Amino acid sequence: MSHVVVVGAGLGGLRAAESLRAQGFDVTVIGEEPYLPYNRPPLSKESLKGGVEVEGLYFRRKHEDIDWRLGAAVTGCSLASRVVEVDDAAYTFDGLVIASGIRPRHLPVAGPQPPVLRTVDDALRLRERLTPGASLLVIGAGFIGCEVAATARQLGCEVTVTAYDAQPMMRPLGEHLGAAMREHHEAHGVQFHLGVGVAEFHADGATLADGTRLTADVAIEAVGSVPNVEWLHGNNLDLADGVLTDNLMRVLGTDVPVVAVGDIARFPNPRFDDVPRRIEHWNLPTETGKRAGQTLGALLNGEEPTGDFRPMPAFWSDQYDIGLQSYGLPGIGEATLVDGEWSGDCIVEYLRDGEVVGVVGVNRTKDLMDYRKSIGAS
Repeated sequence: MSHVVVVGAGLGGLRAAESLRAQGFDVTVIGEEPYLPYNRPPLSKESLKGGVEVEGLYFRRKHEDIDWRLGAAVTGCSLASRVVEVDDAAYTFDGLVIASGIRPRHLPVAGPQPPVLRTVDDALRLRERLTPGASLLVIGAGFIGCEVAATARQLGCEVTVTAYDAQPMMRPLGEHLGAAMREHHEAHGVQFHLGVGVAEFHADGATLADGTRLTADVAIEAVGSVPNVEWLHGNNLDLADGVLTDNLMRVLGTDVPVVAVGDIARFPNPRFDDVPRRIEHWNLPTETGKRAGQTLGALLNGEEPTGDFRPMPAFWSDQYDIGLQSYGLPGIGEATLVDGEWSGDCIVEYLRDGEVVGVVGVNRTKDLMDYRKSIGAS
């Protein structure tokens, strides 16, 4: 029986492993954290506010006979030899699933790096310090930074957010909706320093490029992500931004049966175009994991994978009493307000060449259902 190694014990790795085990393959999943696959989005919201318990975040697992090797860091891989190196051990494979995901990016500036929020352990350390009256400096105004800011304000902290972008969450939402979200945060007492980079970190905050000195009891860095591809170096793969795959999640550049899933996979989606993209939306690990499992199963059985993979990217974000819901790829289109007001409950379409390629609703989740079918349907 063929043996599959899955590198990465997140949601994408779990779904791929389940798909492959259901097809009868022996599966070993290797994860760097000591935990079974768990749900990460609550770490910046509900769990951070109410207390972090990893057992309550675990995903339900469909198979008890998957071999889990947790707390093990993968250090290298030889596709030619079909071997994955883990600390002082090695695992051979017939098929490989690349599910090693992403890690938080750090700004290349001098001074002690602030902590980040990616894992349960990160959330536990941060939660201990978010006490009423404490001051928090958030470096980065993306979704994680803004969610942490909102949670900290609800915990009674004083919050300052700084970012290079002109508005919070500007890249996915656009300038107008980003500005409206800034107003919501300011109404809850958050202070912003935007449009300026960080020149230096300090133990008690940061100095910005314009000389502004920001101090805080607690700081957190939330400035994007970096794909975990270093262990794949030397295999002649395209690792320019994650791992390049075809539409069915098969890794390009090798004849060995290898697929990639989740945040690390850069693949074309014909729902939009033929441009390979790495998409960090919450539903993609599940969908790419299942599709990759089907593809790898076919390859291991000596068959050619078939089908047309057209997943609908989706994400949500809860900040205060605001619920953002999105379908498609808003970041590749121009924002157009179609219902409501920018500063209130609204629906925003994102157009490219006159076609809707994404939508965001503010407290309008039910009104977005039709977009799930219509975006990219032609």
